[in-house]
Amino acid sequence: MKQIAFALSLTLVASETRAETCPDAPDHSEAMSALITAVQAAPDENSARQISNQMWDIWADAPDTHAQELLDEGMSRRGSYDFHGAQLAFDALVAYCPDYAEGYNQRAFVNFLRQDYAAALPDLERALDLSPRHIAALTGQALALAALERNGEAALILRDALKLNPWLSERHLLTQLEKQEQEL
Repeated sequence: MKQIAFALSLTLVASETRAETCPDAPDHSEAMSALITAVQAAPDENSARQISNQMWDIWADAPDTHAQELLDEGMSRRGSYDFHGAQLAFDALVAYCPDYAEGYNQRAFVNFLRQDYAAALPDLERALDLSPRHIAALTGQALALAALERNGEAALILRDALKLNPWLSERHLLTQLEKQEQEL
């Protein structure tokens, strides 16, 4: 019953907010450039992880209070394995803020966790159209492609992500992808 009430409330909120306009997402391009430079120069993985956390703070800075509430609700539901509820929240966020990259990235992550890798790819592509240096979306795209056994594409995208952040935990996957790519 809670699920139905939640879905209904998100549908009503999304339809009400369509009359409103989602403001532009905050411009964090200078801060993100500084963080990318910092993570590339990080002396170790722990330092890089702290910088990556700051990147997440930027990506998760929604355009307004309503968008932030939808993002937070979706992430909370995803964290408690309520993938259906998370999907509804991210659907509402994308409907309200179609130019906010993190809505797409989070919705893709839900599909990734559900092992629906093909469904994750269009949202990751849209997130990257909106935010080309979104390292998490690049990494997610590489992982989804690898899960779909599209290893060559996955390796190319993971290399791009590693140019931005050479300390990604997924960096060890590149050797495996390249090996599989050579076996083809």
